[in-house]
Amino acid sequence: MKNEYRPLNLFSLFGVEMLKIRRSGIFWILLIPAVMMWLPSAMNANVNFLVNPFDISPEHNYFIQGYMGLAWFMIPATLIVCTVLLSQTEIRSRGLVKCLTLPVSTAKLCLAKFLVTIVLAAVQLVLSIATYYGSALLASKLYAYDFLLPLSYVCRCASLIYLAAVPAAAIYWMLSILIRTPIFSAGLGLASIVPSVLMLNTEIWYSYPPDYPFYILMTEYGRIAPDVFGAEIQLIPMLPIGICVTVFSLAIACARYGTAERNSDSL
Repeated sequence: MKNEYRPLNLFSLFGVEMLKIRRSGIFWILLIPAVMMWLPSAMNANVNFLVNPFDISPEHNYFIQGYMGLAWFMIPATLIVCTVLLSQTEIRSRGLVKCLTLPVSTAKLCLAKFLVTIVLAAVQLVLSIATYYGSALLASKLYAYDFLLPLSYVCRCASLIYLAAVPAAAIYWMLSILIRTPIFSAGLGLASIVPSVLMLNTEIWYSYPPDYPFYILMTEYGRIAPDVFGAEIQLIPMLPIGICVTVFSLAIACARYGTAERNSDSL
């Protein structure tokens, strides 16, 4: 019987990509930032008892202040590092060159790797929630005050923050493919984090997807303390722009993925 080679589908490729990172140290890249953000919060939780003009409870202030560092810097930085590592793994091992000899669509392979990035973000989401509760429990014991918020509330807020990071993840994935030198790719990505807070205070904040996670957190802050920030999430125009940026970035990434390898083989 004649053997037939059928191209792998997207989910099969995704499964292969997940196996590749199973033994990597990428888990620690996700865990360490979460611990770094929440452990100091627990040790200094007494600052949440200080009287403030916004009339916010200590437990809510503890949650908001802890997630500020994650939403502004740690989540984007982790996405940048993960996308660069995933892209460079194939370059170093010449895995993509080998894949080009197989009936595998480079566009599907590109999307499979991006799905891995999204899964890694979901893992970091779970870790951030777990470390929040660990730190809140520690702070509660240290200062004899209940800093724990309901699980449904924490999961909802944290999930919205990470969901808002998807457009930025697509941008960082595109940069990791277009810029093959890891230090420049990571450097440009990290540089894009800096203006996010500044852009959030402009009227065109929605045009800069890296500030979306911080925006979602600040709207929650505004819901608790209305004098701080607007409490309503402005889905229009944030949602359509975020979708367009995601699709556009992934389209460019898929079009350019493996170009260098194909050109080298044709020489």
